[in-house]
Formats: sequence, C-alpha cells, structure tokens
Amino acid sequence: MEALFTSTAVVALAEIGDKTMLLAIVLATRFKRPVPIILGILAATLANHFLAAFVGAQAAAFLEGDWFRYLVAASFVVMGAWTLIPDKADEDAAAAPARFGVFVTTFVAFFLVEMGDKTQLATVALAARFNDVLMVTFGTTAGMMIANVPAVFLGNELIRRVPLHVVRAIAAMLFIVIGLWMAAETAGWF
Repeated sequence: MEALFTSTAVVALAEIGDKTMLLAIVLATRFKRPVPIILGILAATLANHFLAAFVGAQAAAFLEGDWFRYLVAASFVVMGAWTLIPDKADEDAAAAPARFGVFVTTFVAFFLVEMGDKTQLATVALAARFNDVLMVTFGTTAGMMIANVPAVFLGNELIRRVPLHVVRAIAAMLFIVIGLWMAAETAGWF
C-alpha cells in the first residue's frame, strides 16, 4: 500500500502546473466535453505509466546493489529540482484540429506529451524503488487524475486561484525528501 499512496501523492503534487495539466485545461476549453477528455487522460496515463513502471521495476531487478539505489535516490532529488521549473503549454499542438474525436485526440496528446515528462520519470523511479508495477501504475495514474480532473472541470479558474509556485515547492520538497530518505536507508542510517 505504501507504493500506491506514495506514488499517488508524489505524482498528484508534481502534476500541478505541469504541461499535461495545462494540456487538460486547453482541451477542456476547446472541446467543452469533459467525459471523453477525462477518459482519454485515464487511458493514456494507464498505458504510459504502466510502461514506465515496468521499465523501472525491470531496471531495479536487473541492476541490484547500493549504487543503483543511490542512483534512484539522486533521481528523486533531481526531479525535485526539476519540479520547480514551470512548464508551458504547447500552443501549436493544442491548435491542431481534432480529426479523430475528443477521446482519441486526448489519448494521443497525453500519451505523447507525457513521454519523458517528470511524472513519467517519477513513475520509473517509484517502480524501481518499490518494485511493484501495478501499485505504482495505479498510484501514479490516480495522482494524474487527482490533478487533471479538476483542471478539466475548472479550467482557467483553477490556474487563477491555485498558487502554483507553492504547490511546486511542496512537490519539489516531497521528491527531495524521498530521495534523501532512500539514500539514508541505503547507507544504513535507518
């Protein structure tokens, strides 16, 4: 359960203000059809994060040893620093016409935009940390939905009311604390 809850919290906080959250807002204001957008986000996140968690778990199984645990711990600290850097929506991608419907457009856009994103890399690191593909996938997907469903329904109002710099700072601290905790565990301090 620790893998599920930690993955949910880390990704929910990291996703606020992320480019995929901004994409959710753009899609919501453009299509005004929240259900297919939310289902597209869910399907894309499940597919993307399952693959990321699988890679993370396989890497952990293949690359055992303290040096790998220190590498994963360092990746959490780096993601913490990365979280402090605001993302910007890709206006050109959002302006393209929806030839395949709202669900498919959302699915493809989210799947592609999430590639190499900090939440996808966090999923890899979380799966390497917990070695539990399903719980990490469900947790990171839940975190994405916690952040993006309100964005779909509230759109631009959410951006005006939520102090993103504060949320980014909290998410960054969470990543850093997890990284430092893992390093301390590996060193035998706990």
